[in-house]
Amino acid sequence: MDMGISGKKAVICASSKGLGRGCAEALAAEGVNLVINGRNPEVLEVTAEEIRAAYGVDVRTVTCDVTTPEGQSLILERTGQVDILVTNAGGPPPGNWSDWDRDDFITALDANMLTPIALMKACLPGMMSIGWGRVVNITSQSVKAPIAVLGLSNAARTGLTGYVAGTARQVAYKGVTINNLLPGIHATDRAVSLDNGVMQEQGISMEQAQKQRQSFIPAGRYGTAEEFGAACAFLCSHTRAISLGRTFY
Repeated sequence: MDMGISGKKAVICASSKGLGRGCAEALAAEGVNLVINGRNPEVLEVTAEEIRAAYGVDVRTVTCDVTTPEGQSLILERTGQVDILVTNAGGPPPGNWSDWDRDDFITALDANMLTPIALMKACLPGMMSIGWGRVVNITSQSVKAPIAVLGLSNAARTGLTGYVAGTARQVAYKGVTINNLLPGIHATDRAVSLDNGVMQEQGISMEQAQKQRQSFIPAGRYGTAEEFGAACAFLCSHTRAISLGRTFY
């Protein structure tokens, strides 16, 4: 299916691997030129070269921490006009309610709420001026069904959801859509980290921890980055009906 976005320019944050890379590859397959970001320059450049070779699109790289103002400025300077923005950042660590203090919450808010808000504020005016734009925020299923050990993530990502619900309604008339993708468990480094937490807490093997968590998934398995990327590309399609801040699993 031709999604009508060939030749567009997309910024995909935290995209050297995992769900971010899945989104980058799906957009590249549609002919979208990319600016990808990561903190490890070696991994980032390998990803960029593999995407260029596979899809023949322009791929620029920005090595930085997207959760910092300096990192955000570098990405925006490198990109110029943005047609598609995919925000993403690693989630805060799991733990118990008694483990976290104010600084932990501020760090989580900076990474998983204030960073995407800052990037949207920077990119939305340009999108509105040309009458077209797509924003996809990678958040978490925890905003709909909070996860006990992910209190920091629950709080920060739920705050972002509230912001998007209002903002999407204010920009839709200019041809700009904003949607959130709410991943469950996908086969990424984040899943390994959470599996490891279960393994240590319960004194079981990694295989047992994975089987335990997979048992709560209707499909009986973790999702893949490719499947997630396909959903992201659909939300960025040219013909997609205007959405008012809906959220998608």
